Amino acid sequence: MTTGLRRVQTLRALRCGVLHKLSRVGLPVAPRAWRTACGLAISGVLVVVGMLAASPAHAVYAIAQYGEPKYPAGFKHFDYVNPDAPKGGTLVMANPGRLTSFDKFNPFTLRGNTAPGIDLLFESLATGSSDEVASAYGLLADDIAIAPDGMSTTFHINPRARFSNGDPVTADDVKFSLDTLKSPQAAPQFASYFAEITRAVVVDPHTIRFEFHQRNRELPLLAGGMPVFSRKWGMKPDGSRIPFDQLAFEKPIASGPYLIDQYDNGRTITYRRDPNYWGASLPVRVGTNNFDRIVYKLYSDAVARLEAFKAGEYDALVEYVARNWVRRDVGKKFDSGELIKHEFPQHNGTGMQGFMLNTRRPLFQDVRVRKALDLALDFQWLNRQLFFNQYSRIDSFFANTDLQAKGLPSPGELALLEPWRATLDPAVFGLPPKQPDTDPPGSLRANLLQARALLQQAGWTYRDGALRNAKGEPFQFEILDDSGSSAQMEPIVATFIRNLQKLGITATFRVSDFAVYQKRLDAFDFDTTTIRMPDVQVPGSEQIDRFGSKAAGTPGSDNLIGLKSPAVDAILRALVQAQTREQLLDATHALDRVLMHGYYVVPHWYSATHRVAFKRGLAWPKTLPLYYGAEGWITSTWWYAQPSQPAQP
Repeated sequence: MTTGLRRVQTLRALRCGVLHKLSRVGLPVAPRAWRTACGLAISGVLVVVGMLAASPAHAVYAIAQYGEPKYPAGFKHFDYVNPDAPKGGTLVMANPGRLTSFDKFNPFTLRGNTAPGIDLLFESLATGSSDEVASAYGLLADDIAIAPDGMSTTFHINPRARFSNGDPVTADDVKFSLDTLKSPQAAPQFASYFAEITRAVVVDPHTIRFEFHQRNRELPLLAGGMPVFSRKWGMKPDGSRIPFDQLAFEKPIASGPYLIDQYDNGRTITYRRDPNYWGASLPVRVGTNNFDRIVYKLYSDAVARLEAFKAGEYDALVEYVARNWVRRDVGKKFDSGELIKHEFPQHNGTGMQGFMLNTRRPLFQDVRVRKALDLALDFQWLNRQLFFNQYSRIDSFFANTDLQAKGLPSPGELALLEPWRATLDPAVFGLPPKQPDTDPPGSLRANLLQARALLQQAGWTYRDGALRNAKGEPFQFEILDDSGSSAQMEPIVATFIRNLQKLGITATFRVSDFAVYQKRLDAFDFDTTTIRMPDVQVPGSEQIDRFGSKAAGTPGSDNLIGLKSPAVDAILRALVQAQTREQLLDATHALDRVLMHGYYVVPHWYSATHRVAFKRGLAWPKTLPLYYGAEGWITSTWWYAQPSQPAQP
């Protein structure tokens, strides 16, 4: 069940075809660091490039971290699209996640809410495949060359590539995009995320070279996945320029397959397919972008959104609430077949979703306190009573993937952990922690007794009607949420609060509108909130923004838990510098062990399927992608079948 999730604009990672920063407005399961392995929506590279120091640089159509790309030179299309899908029709979608209004088109600045679907406008130099863990294929670029020493990557821009105003995409535009994103006028996370790219050098009008601060296997990924926009975006007729951080409803000049057609009061927006889109025949684009128009309608809350779907106001609903799927996504139109429900398997990792504890608050700085809060969540009861037994408990930051730590640390993991043994919990060197269980022989009472003992060890005792510290201060905190998802979260939070009350802890549920909520999270002005850190197939620099010490002090960063740990920083360096899959796994496993034993999150739950309800007449490819987000998959690869055709091909 993905509820209480953050839709945040940060664009730390540009992998699998989705502009990370657009997640706040474009993807319902996307928190501040949304990054699913879908490779569908726009640009971005899924993987890092293999760099052999002994081999000369040479240009290629695609690159792979391990072995060779799945698709050979001259391939016609990805396997998970229908190259013969009919073009046409209008797809109407509801607001993704909590966004209820928008006040800008610029997704690269910190303030304001970006229009949903804006990712349809932007592309980057390369794009990932949704059925591979580690590959990247040219998009704006038709050749990619990695320097022998790994200190630079050169992209040759396809001479056919055009912006929406008809101008060719040039190396100067690419350089302008990087320089702008690293400037103070963009959201501050960009400067941090692209810090290791020292500069972009214009070799000639169609060739751009990215130079790196150090050899790092992920840096070609960052360069290839950077969104590209025109230097003319924000230019006035008199030649002066609107400051980038003041661009609001000035339509972006980018190279994507759609254009903004019309919008109304920050509540609806229509995109129309660009009839002059330059890349329609590219192998990475064949079978995609099938709708003539894509419309987003923004509703005030989840209840209104669901009722609007039943009334036929929009075409497809991705359901993240198990209770809705079983009890509310029903009715005459479902019975008649006018509306259809289908569960699509996916192989994404789970990511981490849960109650994030802000350790900047003194209340949560003791690991025993954080562990006690974890013991107070009764997942088994929630799964029976609220979730219809459709979920499994999350027990790792990389659950359901080989990135998850299991068993005892390997020699490679120990090599990363041993230098920090004196500062780490000794349990880190043992088995990963198991999440509390209340199924017999376990019980909530036993878990709460264990929690009470931990709290007492941390200096919290029950007296005068509350759990208090040595100063007599009561243990109380706020669980922050926004109005867009509060209806789904309320019964869950109420159950959690009731269990906390048994320990003498007072927790309150605070609901605010999305803008206030976002502002508080950007400023780290919260105690606890519900977040989903999305799944990754190849962890990289986004982990530094989530868990690095420097990010903990950067407003708007992904490090919401406020983690500052030299040990974690060292593991993160090893992670981004990994030269083999084995080294990457060792670093990820070590990171997972430290994070899980730190109890920075009270983990939630996950499902291995996408639940989608849709209007009869919509169709999708016979072959499903492996790693994908449902919304991006629908908008990019579905189509309207002819009236005589069934919905499912």
